[in-house]
Parts: sequence; structure tokens; C-alpha cells
Amino acid sequence: MALPAACLKQGEQAPDFSLRATPDQTVSLHELRGRPVVIAFYPADWSPVCGDEMSLFNAARHEIASHGAVLLGISVDSVWSHVAFADQKKLHFPLLADFEPKGGVARAYGVYREADGTSERALFVIDGDGAIRWSYVSPLAINPGVDGVLAALAQLQSDTQTLDKELS
Repeated sequence: MALPAACLKQGEQAPDFSLRATPDQTVSLHELRGRPVVIAFYPADWSPVCGDEMSLFNAARHEIASHGAVLLGISVDSVWSHVAFADQKKLHFPLLADFEPKGGVARAYGVYREADGTSERALFVIDGDGAIRWSYVSPLAINPGVDGVLAALAQLQSDTQTLDKELS
């Protein structure tokens, strides 16, 4: 699927954010600098496709971590919805609440769906310097899987190793 016109693309700087992961804990993008970050925007905690997608990312979290990357899920649902959803699905990565202002981070990344008040099903791979290295928006009814994310992380790792060799 073609990226929505407003969606941030490869080479653009990823907007910083601080969102709640639990009622008393926030995660900020700038705190993760130096490491690749995978952001999986999804429309809603309790939808069947979102549940399958987040479960698939949960199953791939060790492979994502093997690239040195941090995995984050983001939706406009509340932190309490995320806590219950993560518990029910046995998810072991942060789900961040883009709840107030509703969809503020999704808007910054160009993936907010104004018509229904949710986000697109969108994936971003951000390098350690905060630049977007890969982005993809899937049709809402389709689980995009993790293959694109894993390929982007492998390419990022290869690019980093090549640059390290050139600098040494």
C-alpha cells in the first residue's frame, strides 16, 4: 500500500514523544537514542487483527532485540486498556497510550485517522540517531507481519557495520 501523503518517510527525523506505558511510567523516544526503535501503530487494543498483530510482534520480540532494537506498540487507547490487553495477550513489550491529546503522536507521524479517531496500522524503524529508516502502512484489515521490520533492521545493522569498517 502506498504511504499516506502525511506519513513520515525514510530519511525524515522521527518526532520525539513521551507516552504512558503504565499508570506511573512513561517512555520517551529520546531516552532510546543510540538504539534502533521499532514502532508499531495499531488502531485498537481489542480488535481481532490488532490482537493477532501484537501477538506476532510479541513472538518476534527476541529476534527484534537481537538487532539491538526496542519494540514499542502505540494506539490511542488508554493505559488501562493497554494493561488489560497486554495481560490477556501475554505481551512482553511496552504498549504506549497515545490517549491525551488523543492521537497526538499518530498525528506527528502522519498516521492518525481523523474519520474514526484511531491510527493507521503503521510500522516505523528508527535508527539510533532518530532518523526513520523504513515505514509501512498496511490496510486496516490486514496484519502486515514482521518480515518488513526484520529486513529493515538487518539492513540497518549491515549499514552500521559497513560505516564502522569505513571509519576504522
